[in-house]
Amino acid sequence: MAIDYALAWGIESVRERSWALAATLREQLSLLPGVSVRDQGRERCAIVTFELAGRPAAGVVRDCLAAGFNVSLSLGSYSRLDYDARGLDALVRASPHYYNTEAEIAAFVDQVAALAPG
Repeated sequence: MAIDYALAWGIESVRERSWALAATLREQLSLLPGVSVRDQGRERCAIVTFELAGRPAAGVVRDCLAAGFNVSLSLGSYSRLDYDARGLDALVRASPHYYNTEAEIAAFVDQVAALAPG
């Protein structure tokens, strides 16, 4: 069923939609005090990594999961060369997909804002 849904959208449309939602998420998160979006590279996909000042990434993940948002913890051991070079040990990973809505992105940003210090 899921593959039929994706194929009905078309693979390129799935990519474009997912990447556009991720770009929106990056933009909105970067406007929040205390949030640092850590994605790099010329081409940014639908994986958004960020950290929240004063909050361990694992705690942010726990609180987001408890609020119903599907995020994960990206540990430095998963990307030793990159994380070590940037002095990172863990980040929050959000991966919007084509079936997510703009309202869901906004609700997630509100959740992160509620976790921000201050």
